[in-house]
Amino acid sequence: MSVLTVTSVKRRRMDVAWRGLLMLGLIVALVPLVLVIGYVLLRGLPALSIGFFTTDPTGAFFGDQGGIRSAILGTLEIVGLATLIAVPIGILLAVYLNEVGRGSQLAVAVRYCIDVLTGVPSIVFGLFIYTVFVVGGFATGFAAWKGSIALSLLMLPVVARAGEVSLGMVSNNLREAALALGAPRWRVILNVVLPSALSGLLTGSLLAIARAAGETAPLLFTVLGAQAVIFSLDAPMNSLPLQIFNDVRQPNPELVTRAWGAALTLILLILIITLIARFAARRTRL
Repeated sequence: MSVLTVTSVKRRRMDVAWRGLLMLGLIVALVPLVLVIGYVLLRGLPALSIGFFTTDPTGAFFGDQGGIRSAILGTLEIVGLATLIAVPIGILLAVYLNEVGRGSQLAVAVRYCIDVLTGVPSIVFGLFIYTVFVVGGFATGFAAWKGSIALSLLMLPVVARAGEVSLGMVSNNLREAALALGAPRWRVILNVVLPSALSGLLTGSLLAIARAAGETAPLLFTVLGAQAVIFSLDAPMNSLPLQIFNDVRQPNPELVTRAWGAALTLILLILIITLIARFAARRTRL
């Protein structure tokens, strides 16, 4: 057997071995995900019905407990306001770090602060807002907008870091070509860089929304919760994480089933938002 043949056999074996390791890693990563989603489906599907989505919690321990309409609408409102706060600021930070202040001392300091914020537990943000706006010097009681601010603090570093990575992947040739044509720097960023990184910016925003939508601790300290549908941002408001937290601790099995139904609804809500954003990003690229 020639040396070339031996080398070829070794390469095939190494290729098969590495493919097997990669497949094993994929299975190990997917098994917990499949188990979690499967268990939530198993426990949550019995709770789903038309009335489950169209009625509010009654607050009764016996009899009809109602659905989660107020929790769904409250989650959309609170997370929506947090998104309006965090996403524009996060993208502006990413533009500064990658396009304007790249390499400056201020950019290094800002990037360090963003990295620190990424690792801060969510309960710390909730306690901060609770101390300042609920019982502190600016105390006005529990309100939905305070929960949105706490969630936006969680979302901000995720959007900023993901945005910086996305902008960094845009080819410098595009920037140089636009500048060579006489376009000012701000127009290059607005019309060339940001559209080219739109898919990554959407993905980072979705990751931030997914993290914020499932957070409970900040809402416990800021929003408190409510049974009925409330649209005022200056009042306590219900949400899916709060509904799950309150129901799953109850000894009534029907309330526990409602908690699993709310958990399944939260997963489906995030899935719908993800699909819409993916479709929008694909249409933008086309």
